[in-house]
Formats: sequence, C-alpha cells, structure tokens
Amino acid sequence: MRTARSLAAFLLALTALLALAVGLASATHTSGPAAGHPAAQVSDPTAMGAELYAQSCASCHGTDGAGTEYGPSLLGVGAASVDFQLSTGRMPFAGQPASQAKRKPVAFSADQIESLVAHVVSLAGEAPAGPAIPTVTTSDALLARGHEIFAGSCAPCHGATGNGGAVGGGALAPPLDQATTVQTVEAMLVGPGQMPVFALGEEDQNAVATYVDWLQDAPTPGGFSIGGIGPVPEGFVAWVVGMGLLLVVVVLAGRSWQRPDPDPDR
Repeated sequence: MRTARSLAAFLLALTALLALAVGLASATHTSGPAAGHPAAQVSDPTAMGAELYAQSCASCHGTDGAGTEYGPSLLGVGAASVDFQLSTGRMPFAGQPASQAKRKPVAFSADQIESLVAHVVSLAGEAPAGPAIPTVTTSDALLARGHEIFAGSCAPCHGATGNGGAVGGGALAPPLDQATTVQTVEAMLVGPGQMPVFALGEEDQNAVATYVDWLQDAPTPGGFSIGGIGPVPEGFVAWVVGMGLLLVVVVLAGRSWQRPDPDPDR
C-alpha cells in the first residue's frame, strides 16, 4: 500500500515536471522573433530616422523636407549640414522665429543623429546633394598654417582667440570653445547662419581645425586670460587694476603714520 502511494506520488511529480517543461518551451518560443522575419531582430536605422524626423523636424521643414514658412528646405543640403545642426544642438530649433540658432545641449544620441542624417539626405532623391561629413586629420605641423588662415578669415568675426563677437544685423559669431574638429570643418563647408562658405583645400581645412582645437587649450603665459576676450577689454582691465593699485600706494604714502600725542600741552 505504501509502495503504491509512493509510486503515485512519483508519477504525479513527474507529470508536473513535464508540464512545466512544456510550458517553458512554449513561452520561450512565443517570446522570440517570428520565424521567417529576421528584420524583427534588428532595428531599421532608416525607419528610426524617418520616425524621429516626423516627430521633431517635419513641423518646420515639412514632411517631404521641402520647407514651410517656419523652416527652410532641407532638400540637397547634404550630410555635413544636417550633422552640424544636430550635433551642435542647434536643431531642433528652440528660439524665437527669425532668431539665430545657437548651440545648446544635443537632443539626440549619436545613432539617432546618424539615422536622421541618412533620412534627410534620402529626401533629395537623385538630386545633387551638398557636402558629406568630412574626415578631419589634425597635426602639429599644420598649426602655423592654421593660425595664418584663422587670423585672416575667421578672427574678424570669431575673435583672435575664438571667443566670438558681433557681426552686425543682430547676429553673433559664436565662440569656438566647444567646436569639435569635424564641426569646425563642417561649418566652413556649409556656412551656417551668417557665415560664408570657405572654399579651402582639405589640408587647409585640417589646418584650421588643428588651430581651433589648439585654441581651446591654449596656454596663457601672460597671466590671467580673463576669458581671452580681446586686447581692448584686457587692456582696460589692466589699466583699472594698475591705476587702482597706484592710487592705494599714493594714499598710503601720503598718510601720516606718526601716532598723535595724547597730551599735546605736556
């Protein structure tokens, strides 16, 4: 009797284990990708770019990229232009209408930016496209050449130290302290905002990128740089500090340091 009960318990436990195994196998099968649909295993970057564009760009640039009253056409602008605007946070635009787009925190990940760039470029179809995203190579040997080009073509707007400045019409040339080497060359290729396009050879582009990169960590052997804002304000600060110290010296030198006699009639 006891043996029969033990055998029945064993068979019941075995049946439960078999049922559990079948259930796990079924659950594993149904949660995986459907057979014959490998696309379900890998996300489509093109589809991701189209979705992001519809969510964040189409309201201003149009669903087909042809532009609206709120934003210009993107047809044929090229990968470099789209990458520059997205990687610097200038797009999606968050300012007042007709105001200048400014650098701000980036809204998308690197993969999302790549997908958006691919989608916007595809909107042009077979039409000629603008510049591609450049490959930049910096070298210390290009530093002198980069300084020469920067001084002649960039400093009049961005300042001798790359800290930006006014260019008229309410527009500002932005500081270059956060620009990557790729963004520097992209800006020269596409001319964002009020900036003109610079038709430079690849070596000269690399030279300017090298110099801008060097400026971001340039030494200040003369003392405090006070932000490198230029010789006129720096000279004014030096004059104010120098005259202030001179005035202190004059006051101290002209002061009588002799203690007064507490009893002058003595």
